Amino acid sequence: MDDLTIRPAVPADAAEICDLLNAVDLIEIGRAETDLHSVRDDLSHPEAGLAENSWLAHRGDRLVGYGLMWDDSGADRIDMDSYILPEHQDAGERLLELMEAQAVRRAAANGADRAVVHLHLNVRPTLDVSLLTGRGWRTVRKYHVLTRAITGAGDPVPSPPEGIALRDCREEADRRAAHALVEETFAEHFDHQPSTYQKWLDDLGAHIDWSRVWIASAAGSGDVAILLTRNDRESMGWISALGVRKSERGRGIAGYLLRHAFGVYAGYGRDTIGLGVDTENVTGALRLYEAHGMRTHFAVDTWEVTLPVSGG
Repeated sequence: MDDLTIRPAVPADAAEICDLLNAVDLIEIGRAETDLHSVRDDLSHPEAGLAENSWLAHRGDRLVGYGLMWDDSGADRIDMDSYILPEHQDAGERLLELMEAQAVRRAAANGADRAVVHLHLNVRPTLDVSLLTGRGWRTVRKYHVLTRAITGAGDPVPSPPEGIALRDCREEADRRAAHALVEETFAEHFDHQPSTYQKWLDDLGAHIDWSRVWIASAAGSGDVAILLTRNDRESMGWISALGVRKSERGRGIAGYLLRHAFGVYAGYGRDTIGLGVDTENVTGALRLYEAHGMRTHFAVDTWEVTLPVSGG
């Protein structure tokens, strides 16, 4: 088709992009779960560089595809998102071409001799995956989004284990401590990219409520765990991060923090809470969550391709 046009996104496109993402949600998971403010946060991120790192594919006046790229590693690892309506696979292929070319340019600018690009897609995506395999992409990891029904009567806020104290992160010093805990407890996780404190704040966006971020401290050990949650999703409460220092694992701290989130969000009147987990996480996170009644809502594959930098 010759009526396809592609241009960079601008912040004013947020509502149109959100509508597209929710149309994809409906097809892939059966319900719309993308919030407008999350799209706005992506488009207003200080490092977004929309002119070079975003793409809108229109067919006539209709938005049929969207791509966004970011570079957290400052080296060869590049990440991208791609959304396409299923009847417009030619637009999806064109977006892949443009994003791959930009990934190579980003890696080259970082001084790398290759671009290792990751793309996260639903296991039953609207994008025809033969377009990926035909270009050398392969799946390297699987994530599950897990959810659980919660109620005020069934999920009271638990008392902490003996020797454990909990505090929120409304104070700046505690926010910095929370960042340090995230960096430490997630350092060995697949695809974790270290970040500065300011970069972490930028990635969290403007809607983070620090009264819903908690640090657990243990008598004699100091700060040992982090629980970062969000109440800004329309569809459910959300656990963004739950991490326990390696030396303190096996003491029941992670299970306590999970139950704390259940109880707090049930108290807010939420009926569902969710989180994302790497199914190959070596800490046993998936088993912990399933043991606490969480079940798979949908699954996501991480796709990877390695692209050489010319002259590398």
